[in-house]
Amino acid sequence: MPKSKSATAQSYDGQLHALHVELVKMQRHLIANQIRLCVVIEGRDGAGKDGTIKRLTEHLSPRETRVVALPKPSDRDRTSWYFQRYAAHLPAGGEFVIFNRSWYNRAGVEPVMGFCTPEQTRVFLKEAPVFEQMLLNEGIRLVKYYLDISKREQRERLAERRRDPLKQWKISPIDAAATAKWADYSAARNAMLSATNHPAAPWHVVLADDKKAARLTVIRHLLSLFNFRNRNEALCIPDPDQVFAFADELQHRLAK
Repeated sequence: MPKSKSATAQSYDGQLHALHVELVKMQRHLIANQIRLCVVIEGRDGAGKDGTIKRLTEHLSPRETRVVALPKPSDRDRTSWYFQRYAAHLPAGGEFVIFNRSWYNRAGVEPVMGFCTPEQTRVFLKEAPVFEQMLLNEGIRLVKYYLDISKREQRERLAERRRDPLKQWKISPIDAAATAKWADYSAARNAMLSATNHPAAPWHVVLADDKKAARLTVIRHLLSLFNFRNRNEALCIPDPDQVFAFADELQHRLAK
């Protein structure tokens, strides 16, 4: 998958600053209208989830913004309803919650790495849309992104992670399996997107080989979903070649 072409109308920093202003406007709209926003960000290891989330949240109100990145399940978690520990972190009125990985671990890393049984994954893929419909019925706005990168880009980013002393905290034993099990992760991704893409909560796939362009694209797309006061319409138009709603016929656009 070739790298995305970065926008050239102005510098990355300039675009990012302008989009941050729009995000602050959007958050004021969420708070004023007591909107509960839940954003799920999934993707391959090294796809840029952490960097995207940092740019989404760095100028937002810490009181109304939360990033949820749960550790591995405890003994109690493993004997509880699967969705239970995630439900505890859902947003209240006016809150913006981002899941850095989410309940979709059960459809990705867990089956690929053997942390759950095939039957558990099968049940999850059937129940996840039902769970999400419950959230929507409750009035929660749910937005789902999947960041996808090429095998070559992933290999380069994971190698950089090992070299950079400031990124040592990102290193995990799962990194070694990320490229070795590339085909398994691709199959799990396609099964997940196909089974859990539903009209009320569709998947938005972001081609993320160009990490800076991907960050801008996610922000633009999220802004485009809300009609807030004084919105700069020109800034809220995502690149359709970089982010697209998932459908079975679009699978060929994903990295193999």
